[in-house]
Amino acid sequence: MKTLHSYLIRQVLASLFLTVAVFTFVLLLINALKEILPLIVSGNASLGTMAQAIGLLIPFVWVFALPMGLLTAMLLVFGRFSADHELTAARASGISLLSLIAPVLLLSLFCCVISAWFNMELGPQCRVIYVNLLFKVKGELLNAQLPEGRYIRDFSGYIFYTEKNRGGRLQNVTIVTLPKDGTNDSTTTIMAPSGQLEIDAPNKQYILHLADARSVTTGSRVAISASPELTLNFDMATTANKKSKPKITDMTFWQLRDELADLEGKIGLPPATATNSPTFRDQLTAIKNQRKDLTEPVRVEMNWRVAGSFACFGFTLVGIPLGIRVHRRETNIGVAIAIGLVLIYYCFVLTGQALSARPEFAPHLIVWLPNFLFQAVGAVLLWRANRGI
Repeated sequence: MKTLHSYLIRQVLASLFLTVAVFTFVLLLINALKEILPLIVSGNASLGTMAQAIGLLIPFVWVFALPMGLLTAMLLVFGRFSADHELTAARASGISLLSLIAPVLLLSLFCCVISAWFNMELGPQCRVIYVNLLFKVKGELLNAQLPEGRYIRDFSGYIFYTEKNRGGRLQNVTIVTLPKDGTNDSTTTIMAPSGQLEIDAPNKQYILHLADARSVTTGSRVAISASPELTLNFDMATTANKKSKPKITDMTFWQLRDELADLEGKIGLPPATATNSPTFRDQLTAIKNQRKDLTEPVRVEMNWRVAGSFACFGFTLVGIPLGIRVHRRETNIGVAIAIGLVLIYYCFVLTGQALSARPEFAPHLIVWLPNFLFQAVGAVLLWRANRGI
């Protein structure tokens, strides 16, 4: 029995490594074609940067590649196992299907643990670093697009001029601050003999450090000032000096939990001073509905992080009996069935995410439906296969 278990696990692991590698390559290729390749072709990113970006994407795509690869491996291994009559030989020896696949089920639970780590912690962290890396590359591109001896109006509310630009090291810098929204007619001109342009990727800002800066403000009155060091922030995403949060899809599970608590705290319940008053009840209902509207997208993402971690187990329960029923050795048949099942599974997930703005449909529960569906169907099919039905 141990020999048979060892043989089956080796077959599953070999197929799993191959299928995960294939799906990882496909998913990386999709992301690379969309975001990285245009920067490479335009000459704005080096091959080293591309390799670093791909390395950061691997944990993120493994959230999807691991369950997909495990499902495909089950279909391929047990399809061959059945087609070669090895399952028939095992049954003739008095070994039931359930006792035969016990190590495989344990392997799928171990994959669930790995998937939870990728889905809840490592994947989002790497995704944030990847986004910051792309922002830095685009910032370096902006730096390259600050030509010498020309007036630049790319920054809203500013006119920028530099006599020389050597990789972000600037000389003879002039910055004109324009009036905002017509509230005043004053204009500030800042001049500095040297400066340094830096990129703050986490906060999505470009920071300009000026040395020996002099500023002249003209308008209703004239003001002249000087500063040995002056720092200006040019924001591309958020208000100056405000810490930029990642999107909820790029947050770890623990960050999502803190975000949910923060959102719920912003909309507090009124004091229960008139609990029998219809006005109070209407006000309480309105506040609760407002809370749901605000927090439901975070709830959906949190539930998906946990629910998605159990995809490996559901795919294993479905893949084993389907592979036995298909009774084919061909790889293309197993891959086609796997892709179809994956599409069904993630259709539920996408539906739940699309309804995140409609809390009345309980979208945070919809993302759990494919797990219950696949595990229930897989258990029934496995029971029938074990009985030889």
